[in-house]
Amino acid sequence: MVSIDTVYQKVQAIANKEQRGYITPLEFNLFANQAQLDIFEQYFYDLNQFRRVNGNDTVYGDMVDFLEEKIDIFRAAIGQSITSNFTVVGNGYRLPSYIYRIDQVRINDKQCQRLTGKKYNLVRTSPLTKPTPARPIFTIREDVILVNDGVSDDGNGYVDFEEKSINISYIKKPTSPKWNGFNVGTSFLYNETGSNNFDLHGSEENKLVIKILQLAGVSIKDPNLYQIASAEDTKNIQQEKQ
Repeated sequence: MVSIDTVYQKVQAIANKEQRGYITPLEFNLFANQAQLDIFEQYFYDLNQFRRVNGNDTVYGDMVDFLEEKIDIFRAAIGQSITSNFTVVGNGYRLPSYIYRIDQVRINDKQCQRLTGKKYNLVRTSPLTKPTPARPIFTIREDVILVNDGVSDDGNGYVDFEEKSINISYIKKPTSPKWNGFNVGTSFLYNETGSNNFDLHGSEENKLVIKILQLAGVSIKDPNLYQIASAEDTKNIQQEKQ
């Protein structure tokens, strides 16, 4: 976790240097949320890239482990019941908005294979590939998850979920950060009540400062601030991938 106030103070100190401009708490919170999402989503692109590297290079292996450690902060434990926690939609279940990515679905303790909507229909209607209790499948249509184990299929690809244990593991989205403060004259004093820290790994503090400054540079129309932050961001990316 990264302190919202620490990042706020650093951003303001750099932005105000040489009278570059002041970032209001409202602007900061908008920039902070976007910066956190950008960093969070980049984890998955970077993880995919490093996993594609051939050989057993220790540096790349360490990067994969480190990225997994950062992602684990958002990974929900296996075993949350779909039938108890999610809203029923027809014969499926609506995925809550806080879910970013599905890790695994299990029905009666058997892991389900994830398929696209088209393959889901092909597999379940073929005598050779149709799902069974030992080989269940699932798909996601828009934000509704459908699970099929070949039992009690209604002919449209749906399954009666009654008396079935369906559990899910997933990666949740980060909570929106918020810096809250008291208005004292022309300045603001930090108020921990009503504030939310960043959900990201503690190592991301500097990256958050840089990304927020990039967004602030655009907002206050200071190309120098944007360029300085962008140059620092590029340097950090190059160092990570050396």
